[in-house]
Amino acid sequence: MTQTNTSGPRAGAAEREPTGHGANGNLPVLILGALGVVFGDIGTSPLYAFREALHTAGTHADPNEVLGLLSLILWSLTVVVTIKYVGFVLKADNKGEGGTLSLMALASNAFKQRPTWILALGLIGGSLFLGDAIITPAISVLSAVEGIEVVAPSLAPWVVPLTVIILVGLFMVQRMGTAKVSTIFGPVMLVWFLVLGFSGLIHIFEGPQVLEALNPLLAVQFILSHGHVAIVVLGAVFLAVTGAEALYVDLGHFGRRPITLAWLVLVFPCLLLNYFGQGAFVLNHNGQVEHPFYEMQPDWALIPMIALATLATVIASQAVITGAYSLVRQAMHLNLLPRLEVRHTSEEVAGQIFMPQVNGFLLVAVVLLVLGFKSSSALSAAYGIAVTGEMLVTVILLFIVMWRVWNWNLGVSIAVIVPLLVIDLAFFIANVAKFPQGGWVPAVVAFVLAGLMTIWIVGRKRLADKTRRDEVPLEFLVENLAKKRPTTVPGTAVFLTSDIEGAPTALLHSLKHYKVLHEHNVILTVRTSESPTVADEEKVTIDAYNDLFYRVVVTFGYMETPNIPKALALARKLGWKFDIMSTSFFLSRRSLRASPKGGMPLFLDRIFIALAKNATDATEYFHIPTGRVVEIGTQVII
Repeated sequence: MTQTNTSGPRAGAAEREPTGHGANGNLPVLILGALGVVFGDIGTSPLYAFREALHTAGTHADPNEVLGLLSLILWSLTVVVTIKYVGFVLKADNKGEGGTLSLMALASNAFKQRPTWILALGLIGGSLFLGDAIITPAISVLSAVEGIEVVAPSLAPWVVPLTVIILVGLFMVQRMGTAKVSTIFGPVMLVWFLVLGFSGLIHIFEGPQVLEALNPLLAVQFILSHGHVAIVVLGAVFLAVTGAEALYVDLGHFGRRPITLAWLVLVFPCLLLNYFGQGAFVLNHNGQVEHPFYEMQPDWALIPMIALATLATVIASQAVITGAYSLVRQAMHLNLLPRLEVRHTSEEVAGQIFMPQVNGFLLVAVVLLVLGFKSSSALSAAYGIAVTGEMLVTVILLFIVMWRVWNWNLGVSIAVIVPLLVIDLAFFIANVAKFPQGGWVPAVVAFVLAGLMTIWIVGRKRLADKTRRDEVPLEFLVENLAKKRPTTVPGTAVFLTSDIEGAPTALLHSLKHYKVLHEHNVILTVRTSESPTVADEEKVTIDAYNDLFYRVVVTFGYMETPNIPKALALARKLGWKFDIMSTSFFLSRRSLRASPKGGMPLFLDRIFIALAKNATDATEYFHIPTGRVVEIGTQVII
């Protein structure tokens, strides 16, 4: 064969500044955008984190208790967010992109043969993120709406119905796209953080003794003096750092510098001021406080604050929802999940997508959580296991990247990772203690999703192996057809196949039934790179078998939308005269049947078949014009 071009870009092996979608944009605009997308979740934690820590500790009046809790929150934010995520994790970008699956791809590229256990870690991390995605909207909006109980206790029965109405409305507008709405996210969150800082600062002036919590020894003393209770308290304290993973997930949208500056200059200081202000308010009122965030507001500001908090929690929920869309799309492109419907809601921004199946799943799960737990305090027990589990996965993969990708000394890598791992393990154990009270919810969701991904991966491999055994080797078929040519007709036929060695089933059936060949026949394989994007000049590879047959391999990044006609148009630069109007695409539509003699138990085979049936049609997924497609059905027993 004559090879026209080569492909196969691999993730870089050196630490570098992200070059993602927003890394080179206007810095102030990117910082403002990051406030609206990246920090929504962690920015709304003051609504419930300190309150739950106080309730869990069991005492409100003892100054040492309050100061100890504040010190724990301060140093948790410092170590987990500032040191771990801002200091190290944000540097582990995969060509500018972040997130668990990006880190998995980066770590796996460090090995010649990609280890299965790294794939397993990516599966677990992605599943845990989706488990967290159903809790963030529920607890955030509930905690904001609960402010009406402070204004008028008689309105308490309306908290759950109002929360459900807000959430249903939020999920219903997703199909319209978030491009226009998102333009106000940044300014609203800027106001939110400034209000957080200012409202806290006022009370710090009234109770400056809370500044003693800057001493980390108070956090250590609190843990040592509370025995097994300290574990439960740590689970509540961890609520203050939930949302830290969003800094890494959204790295590709804004770049490392805007996220880092937004955190260090505005978000971190304002969060600390508010937490310390809540602590000062509690101390000044001898612990007789049920909801410190709302009760420390002046009467005239209470209703505006509830409205602003509700808007902030809706924005935080929106960020998690769009993050879930992005993660599922990445998983689809990496063949961890079947193809699901993806609708693009913006002509300018490729990342603006809507996924109906994912949206429907999130809506049902979130509403059930609100109706089941009924309050943010009850729901806080369910919050944490998924996030801490994902953080553990991140720190393990980060160690691989430090050692194998950045080429750090093994001893240095261990010295950096071990303290971070110990802290993550402590938070994980603390959150596992909440398992019976609600922590089982995200764990079950993550377990089910990881199970579905595993079934899909194993099922696809078995299906590919069976198909490969039944197929005729492509080169053998090409050689025989070259010796004895059947009747040829004008035009180009493109046969899609995932197997680069075997002859496509659609080609074999076409020859069997029609007994003709087109004058140009293209065996097309679409691959997904473990890099987020692939440059146009590296997207298409053309190999000529002879004047009848060509092998074309199109490679997309896992963050890209697969579009075969656009990719094939790039082949013109390689000398192939591609005309969509004289081209027919032949696809094989397989009807799967379960067999008791299959490699997996029968019920698992049926789950795999159900997943395959619900996958989006290849014509739609690859954006092939429907009028140019010929589908040939085959039945496969697995």
